[in-house]
Amino acid sequence: MNWYRIKTSFTGLKRLATISAEDKQACIDAYKFFQRMQGGEKTETADETKAVAAYYKVLNNMLSVFDLEKLYIPPQYDDSKGLYDNQLICEQALLKQLNLQNPESSHLLDMGCGRGRIAHYLATMTGGQVSGYNIDPNQIENAIEWAAETNMTDRLHFKEGNHHDPLDYDSESFDGCFSVQAVWPFFKTEELDDCAREMYRILKPGTRYACSEYLLSPYFDWNNPEHAALHKIYLPTLAATQSMYPADVCAALERAGFKILVSEPSQRPAWPICEQKRNLIFGIRKVIRFLEKVRILPPWVEESLELLQTGGEAWTDAEKAKIADLNWRIVAEKPAA
Repeated sequence: MNWYRIKTSFTGLKRLATISAEDKQACIDAYKFFQRMQGGEKTETADETKAVAAYYKVLNNMLSVFDLEKLYIPPQYDDSKGLYDNQLICEQALLKQLNLQNPESSHLLDMGCGRGRIAHYLATMTGGQVSGYNIDPNQIENAIEWAAETNMTDRLHFKEGNHHDPLDYDSESFDGCFSVQAVWPFFKTEELDDCAREMYRILKPGTRYACSEYLLSPYFDWNNPEHAALHKIYLPTLAATQSMYPADVCAALERAGFKILVSEPSQRPAWPICEQKRNLIFGIRKVIRFLEKVRILPPWVEESLELLQTGGEAWTDAEKAKIADLNWRIVAEKPAA
């Protein structure tokens, strides 16, 4: 735990303590909306998108308290290291899969960039530029501030954006694009083609899309009551609205014109790191209960953490059963002209 992590956690607690009643209620309503979705309620994409934005506006601050500023759990590549170092290994592998020919002059697109920390790391590794978009203006503001603080504003470019809208970038303007648990969990099957075509449009010929994304494994069976029960509990915790099979995503990418080079499960499980975070949350919840008791934090923070932990345990069970994967890897290439 270094000074940066301590500062980030403190800032997260401060924002939770001062969050508006409107934003708090919108977050609670969003979680209930996700639960109703898993109960079978038919929903519109626009309403799902609105709920995701409201949920992440609070969730990004809550999880930053627990060293989850990047909002994703990587595979445990190295048993001797924690979450952050394993995230760096995951991002290094992602960059390698993009197979950049001229890294220093490259321009990459981070789809669903969050606070821009992954984009920052890839720009640092390549020496090139990275653009990113995210649905949550709070996280985009944070990303822009961090780029300025680290003197990277000339190479990091962030703005608000929605996967479901046409991408606000010129055709054939990127040397690669990537996503980390940020794209496919928000699309219905019939919407995959639109996203795949936009990705194809903005990439230069001969370049790649690479991801480490939450997807169902081929072993997941919707008709299996145990599988369906776990899914109903864990999906709202992931702040996701949909669950796709890799075959459906790859088929959409192929229809858009991509050649699939890789589609395979993560090399190592993520559940050991999930359990590390669970233990950390157990410890910090004692502090949060005290802060709630002296009325520095509102009671809903503790209630939300309880829901997150319940969902996290269901996720661990699902991954151990190999019916879902937080880091399924896909690499798709746009053919050279």
